[in-house]
Amino acid sequence: MYGEVRIGKMDKNKIIFQLVWGSALVLAGIGIFCFMPQKMAQLMEMGKTSFYINFTRFCFYLIAVLLIGGGIGKIYVNYQKLEDKNQD
Repeated sequence: MYGEVRIGKMDKNKIIFQLVWGSALVLAGIGIFCFMPQKMAQLMEMGKTSFYINFTRFCFYLIAVLLIGGGIGKIYVNYQKLEDKNQD
């Protein structure tokens, strides 16, 4: 009986850690969206070609979308697990 309670508590801690990690992913993705215009201006000052700038912009925005999507997915799944644990 003692072992079962302990395992449940460890699972809850793992779920909470996953929620925090998902939040960090979302914040990292938002950070990329916020700082990309500033970085693109720096690339333009360096005299890089239009293709290079557009390719870089596409790659970083794709990374931002993937980070936000993955973070939201992780938050959603683990929040559902946490709700299920609380109902037990």
